[in-house]
Amino acid sequence: MSENKSLITLESVEKIYKTKAGPLKVLKGVNFRVNEGEFVAIVGPSGSGKSTLINMITGIDRPTSGEVYVAGQRLTHLNENQVAKWRGRNVGVVFQFFQLLPTITVLENVMLPMHYVGTYKGNRRERAMELLELVDIPDVADKYPSQISGGQQQRAAIARALSNDPKVIVGDEPTGNLDTVSAGLIFALFEELVSQGKTIVMVTHDRDLAGQVPRVEEVRDGQLMSETEIDQRLVAGR
Repeated sequence: MSENKSLITLESVEKIYKTKAGPLKVLKGVNFRVNEGEFVAIVGPSGSGKSTLINMITGIDRPTSGEVYVAGQRLTHLNENQVAKWRGRNVGVVFQFFQLLPTITVLENVMLPMHYVGTYKGNRRERAMELLELVDIPDVADKYPSQISGGQQQRAAIARALSNDPKVIVGDEPTGNLDTVSAGLIFALFEELVSQGKTIVMVTHDRDLAGQVPRVEEVRDGQLMSETEIDQRLVAGR
């Protein structure tokens, strides 16, 4: 592994998809590092490669070339089952559309990742309730997702993402389906989690929200531009 002790390291990552029109290169030699305890926003136009980039971090997708290390694990040498087990313990994912299972209660949704990887045996219910209290919705534990608001559903999704105490939280447009007030509350919750030592990488289209994050990276045409490069481009009028 790289000598850099970053929690997340992507080294010369390329991703090429096969399409009917020919090869489509979505990521072009991306180098990306995130240290423990950082809060990073990833911005960029649709189709620029943002989601593909975070799919590399979660192991949902694999690079065509290059290396990916997250939480001490070299992901490129794991098979799908190994990646799934690793992800369950080390990465919590928060999606734009919540992805809570509609046929079970909020509490049961939060408990699911514990069942998948065999953690917190004997006190999963207590663990789930603690997390619902952390995100300030313990009163909806026995409700079904359809019975609560979008903001509450996203809080439940965050509780679920935290269920196995992962080292990394990845948000894929986590506020994109929420009203302004709810989005602000979710962002404040992320800030609180970072203050407690969590590492968060968040994709967002909301430039105002991204502007409140300590570090911003832009994906453009499959490549990363740092916040400094973004500022220089704006100054140059490009």
